[in-house]
Amino acid sequence: MPSPVGGQRPAPEPLWLVQAFVNSRDLRTAGDDLATPARLSAWLDRHGLLGDGEPASESDLRRAVELREALRELLASNGGPTEPATLALVNRALHDAEPVVRFLPGGNVELGVLAPGVTGALGHLLAIAFTAMTDGTWQRLKACQEATCRRAFYDHSKNRSGTWCDMAACGSRAKMRAYYRRRHPTAADEGAGSDPRLVQ
Repeated sequence: MPSPVGGQRPAPEPLWLVQAFVNSRDLRTAGDDLATPARLSAWLDRHGLLGDGEPASESDLRRAVELREALRELLASNGGPTEPATLALVNRALHDAEPVVRFLPGGNVELGVLAPGVTGALGHLLAIAFTAMTDGTWQRLKACQEATCRRAFYDHSKNRSGTWCDMAACGSRAKMRAYYRRRHPTAADEGAGSDPRLVQ
């Protein structure tokens, strides 16, 4: 399971896999767990999404990174309008994974995928997202609204009002910027409010 962020608990299983996938890139440190095909293969293997030793190609890496950032965009606009290009990319990835709906005991259904390799692994992540959308947990998985972070976090608040992954860090930075803009509206309009102490 992913480590808690800012003291917050991660998403419930198996949705935490989608959270971990999005967080495989850290915008704050420029770290990327999927930096090479070999690292992508290792990450998917470590999370039970790909067979041990199954290779990933450069095209697999490109598609995985594109899907990761599309999912981040979906989480950033969770419950709101989404760019058509983002939806097209996600739908194409699911189509390539050869989705199949299975009926389960108790009147439930699940979305699975038939494609092997990295394509199937990415499709499995989308199947998890689909299930979360049907059971109501997807709306709680969000991307931090701090532009320098955008980390995926699970909103455990009762009213689902969480905005930042970490109130003490990202929330504080956003509030400092808002305070600065109120105190210096002209400077903010001209972009002069980009004090590095406020935007990092």
